[in-house]
Amino acid sequence: MRGGQGDLTGLRVTIVGDVLHSRVARSNVLLLNTLGAKVCLVAPPTLLPYGVQDWDCEVSYDLDACLEGADAVMMLRVQRERMNAAYFPTSHEYSNRYGLNVTRMNRLSPDAVIMHPGPMNRGMEISADVADSNRSVIVEQVANGVSVRMAVLYLMLGGSESVK
Repeated sequence: MRGGQGDLTGLRVTIVGDVLHSRVARSNVLLLNTLGAKVCLVAPPTLLPYGVQDWDCEVSYDLDACLEGADAVMMLRVQRERMNAAYFPTSHEYSNRYGLNVTRMNRLSPDAVIMHPGPMNRGMEISADVADSNRSVIVEQVANGVSVRMAVLYLMLGGSESVK
């Protein structure tokens, strides 16, 4: 990925999926912008929260248009347990319009990475061959996320900053 380790300035991150129900999307838009990245959110209109146009990011309904120039694509889990309100017609239609498959992955630059905070709905928001590809950093992303949350909770609960 461009930018070198630790430098996100100018990188383009496309976040795709159920933004409406996602804490990951909200916190990553803020964090990535703070670190100098440019963020594009992609979702069906029904899965975008009210007021998203005021967030510091681009918003699109067209995944294919947002893949060009992306340094990272982060897929979000479709939270099926919240889908009783019919946010989209069918899982198949969602996958066709917003799912990351090999054809779409191959349109990315060779050094772009694939991310997903987990858990995944393989075959819906991301195909198994993309999730398991050498461009995927999903396993590392999930493991690092757990470690970071543990460290933050430890410090918030009064843990010492110095480890002996």
